[in-house]
Amino acid sequence: MPYADLTDVRLFYTDEGEGDTAVLLVHGWGCDSHDWSWQIGPLVDAGFRVIAPDNRGYGRSTVPREGFDSTDFATDLVELIGLLQVGRVIAVGHSQGGVIVSTLAVEHPDLVAAAVIVDSPYGLPDHEASERWQPFIHALGTDNGLEHVAGALAAVEGKQMPNALRKWHQRRVLGTAPEVMRSTLEAFLREGSVATRSGADEYLRRRRCPVLTVHTHPAQAAWEETTFADPRSRSLHWGQVGHWLHQERADDLNDLILRWLTELQTN
Repeated sequence: MPYADLTDVRLFYTDEGEGDTAVLLVHGWGCDSHDWSWQIGPLVDAGFRVIAPDNRGYGRSTVPREGFDSTDFATDLVELIGLLQVGRVIAVGHSQGGVIVSTLAVEHPDLVAAAVIVDSPYGLPDHEASERWQPFIHALGTDNGLEHVAGALAAVEGKQMPNALRKWHQRRVLGTAPEVMRSTLEAFLREGSVATRSGADEYLRRRRCPVLTVHTHPAQAAWEETTFADPRSRSLHWGQVGHWLHQERADDLNDLILRWLTELQTN
């Protein structure tokens, strides 16, 4: 059944593979679970059960009136994990999905065996976080807000991104409710949140599971390494690639994830 009826939302999801270990794929802001089309098959072929939901308000999931904080998104995933009876998961998140995965790991450590974070925008220097995101919040209060966001996100795509994927990314943003986009961002930027370095430092150190992160900016990769609690964690910087690196360098990322998971099983 591709829909899960939860407490206050109906989530679309796919559930593929029959492995004993489940991988939960969590998409980012303005996206949906189609973003993981490059990972689902290889993970299933490697013997994992792979679950990929659309977050509340995005894709084919319903749009509630409220509840767009990372804890709300994570609570939906807790319900979905329980409904599917998969036990502990390997949680993988891209961008805002990495914020949700980290929240899941901190608030529900019994459900997360390991976390993989792909170019998440948390932990920016405090002044930089506000400067980067406040213009989006302002734009999303105007008639052309979604067009503004789509254009800004296009600017962080890699140079090698095919034109068809660029158009797909753009159309997907334009099809998302602007109030969902704005509410998600406002919650992300609330005082003391992980959007800022001061908020993220303490919070991310509460992730007790092993964490693999890949960042497109070297300073972010170096900083995140200081937040790890598990010695098996790794933080990497990939240069010359865009924000959707799990699509632009899908084979490389898939190989990295699978090798790291194998290392976890043997250590």
